Amino acid sequence: MKISENWLRTWVNPDISTDELVSVLTMAGLEVDAVEAMGAELEGIVVGLIEKAEQHPEADKLQVCTVNIGQQENLQIICGAPNAREGIKVAVATIGCVLPGDFKIKKAKLRGVHSYGMLCSGKELQLSDEHDGIMELPENAKIGSQLVDCLGLKDNAIDIDLTPNRGDCLGLKGIAFEVGVLTQTPVKPIEVVPAPVTIEDKVEIKLNAPEANPRFVARVIKGVNINAETPKWMKARLLASDIRSIDPIVDVTNYVMLELGHPMHAFDLNNLDGAITVRYANKDEKLTLLNEQELNLKPETLVVADDRKALSIAGIMGGKFSGINEDTKDLLLEAAHWDPIHIAGKARNYGLHTDASHRFERGVDYNLCAETIERATELLLDIVGGQAGPLVDQIEDSYFPKGKTVKLRRARIERLLGVVISDKQVEDILTRLDMKLSREPDGWLIDVPSRRFDISIEADLIEELVRIYGYNKVPSRKPVSEMSMIRQPENRLQKLQLAKVLANRGYQECITYSFIDKESQQLIDSELEPLPLVNPISSELGVMRTSIWPGLLKAVEYNQKRQHNSIRLFESGLKFVPGESGLQQIPVIAGAITGRRFVENWEAVNENVDFFDLKGDVESLLELTAAKEQFEFVAAQRDGLHPGQTAEILRNGVVCGVIGKLHPQTQREFDLEESTYVFELNLKKVLSRKLPTFNPLSKFPSIRRDIAILVKENVTSSQIIDLIGQTAKNWLNNIVIFDIYRGKGIEPGYKSIGIGFTLQRTDRTFKEAEIAKTMDRVISVLTEKLDAVLRD
Repeated sequence: MKISENWLRTWVNPDISTDELVSVLTMAGLEVDAVEAMGAELEGIVVGLIEKAEQHPEADKLQVCTVNIGQQENLQIICGAPNAREGIKVAVATIGCVLPGDFKIKKAKLRGVHSYGMLCSGKELQLSDEHDGIMELPENAKIGSQLVDCLGLKDNAIDIDLTPNRGDCLGLKGIAFEVGVLTQTPVKPIEVVPAPVTIEDKVEIKLNAPEANPRFVARVIKGVNINAETPKWMKARLLASDIRSIDPIVDVTNYVMLELGHPMHAFDLNNLDGAITVRYANKDEKLTLLNEQELNLKPETLVVADDRKALSIAGIMGGKFSGINEDTKDLLLEAAHWDPIHIAGKARNYGLHTDASHRFERGVDYNLCAETIERATELLLDIVGGQAGPLVDQIEDSYFPKGKTVKLRRARIERLLGVVISDKQVEDILTRLDMKLSREPDGWLIDVPSRRFDISIEADLIEELVRIYGYNKVPSRKPVSEMSMIRQPENRLQKLQLAKVLANRGYQECITYSFIDKESQQLIDSELEPLPLVNPISSELGVMRTSIWPGLLKAVEYNQKRQHNSIRLFESGLKFVPGESGLQQIPVIAGAITGRRFVENWEAVNENVDFFDLKGDVESLLELTAAKEQFEFVAAQRDGLHPGQTAEILRNGVVCGVIGKLHPQTQREFDLEESTYVFELNLKKVLSRKLPTFNPLSKFPSIRRDIAILVKENVTSSQIIDLIGQTAKNWLNNIVIFDIYRGKGIEPGYKSIGIGFTLQRTDRTFKEAEIAKTMDRVISVLTEKLDAVLRD
């Protein structure tokens, strides 16, 4: 919002400079974006008197004027304006002046006659839209004085960037109270005197939407002179506020809005039919606005209407055919309270943004309607004349806002701010902010002004206190607290430990969105219906992920397209799985690998990774639990994975993860160039670990025995190892599968497996009989459970 500094100082005039005033406002939360020196572009424009005006000898429409600008010699200036004549005072641009629009005045010669300046119109000086003739100045204007001084344009326009909660400062009145309390300077508000009622004309008001419009105030004024001149002081203040002068009636309504912060509207009374009704728009109802835009009104749009038609969109903009024009003689002024919730967003629905909607959306003082009409009436009667009718003030009490009272506790101030503010300071600050206080033993009860929509709780009042008291006066203190280490159960792994293992094995951690597109989700979990987002960022991020894989695979694809030939990625995070009891948020760690097994070099074989590379990485994670025997990999099938290279990971028989190769079709859908392998572990099920226990080292020698057995193809190595471990667990030190053979001498559907295991006792040396007995027991169990045959 732009305001005139001169105008502001008529309300409150602290003994500080413009720069200091700007600093005070900014530090209090009313950030000043810029300060513009008004009239700077009119430097060099002076007041002149036309002493003689003669016909140009070579042009019928030009006059040669002799102009006195208070110097020793008069200027000869050629002018083509129809109102250029002897005896009037005018705005004179001398040689060297630069007019708005970067137009420089130079010495000129027109039809053989020299011209040493220019007589300016209001439009050329960007002071008004009048361009039919040169600007005529008052008779008491001093010859030779600067035009900005003559018109009262020398001012500073202060541009304040207000936050949405400070709608009360969208009027000079609100800013004046701020300056008054910040500088401890008395505020001198204008005294609004009720206008004398000289006629009995009035209109009937019907409030058909009281929840949105609980108050409507109107007044009839008859016999106005639309051709009257807006006072120059009003024009100057409007100009400083970035509003052009239009006509005296519109100027007054704009002026009062800027002064008090309450928008109002003036209708041409003779264009109204019957009573004024506030209602919602009818079906297919149309309205042509003041800006010539024709709208098809929506049913939820609030309008001000007469008995036949809509007159304006409530709180936003008036209609063209009921507005003020050059033939207007009689007026209807209106000022209403519109509920902010019912106004918010309505202007944007029609591609509009007006000064009125900007204020009503943020909240306007609901007790100011009548005062606004009275102030506008006072100005109009003084400028355009006329006779005022009685004030019609229609209120629906059940919907009209009630004043707010907020409790402020003394102890709460110190607790939130960390500083003690004396009772005297608290009362002074809040009183200057136009609040009414009543003391209580532990604090105060505060009656909040009706213009302060942003104050509703105790914290809001404390924010006001510190804002005025000064943020720089609040001491900076380091928080003091006893720090203690968080107790971590020793039998629980941390995610960081898993991440470090993967990083040491060449993985890079990545972070992807928890949102994915539904198509990618269906490729991985076709049977799950993901949770859709109500307001997604984009269609590609429309549902919550039920697996981390889609995000990882897109990261793999991104890297492949940038010529990375060895990719290992992992991510830990939540997946969101719908269930009978609602949405489950499951913490998981997942990874994906593809490309070369080793970095290219002269020694390494040029091979790509396979299933067992990833299985080894996963097993390195499971080894952190010190309970590797609790885990097993069981062949399984899973959406999106290759049916022959997929396994579920079980812990004590419960599924805790999955590992596998991406199905070729899924690989194509994700636009991946190489075979890709993925895993996922449920962190809740794998982070618990066995605590280590000390076993004394044996001083006796170990015994190694190797056997070869013949088993069917469907027998897994883990089954063999588990059986041997269960049978020889007391003495078994190590077990390893060192050979798998298929081919000559082996029947189809069978394989030969070479097993080496190491036995060792801690109390004495093994006897050969004990070794033989153990080996017989192992072979017997393998034969019984797996139909294994011992090979010679």
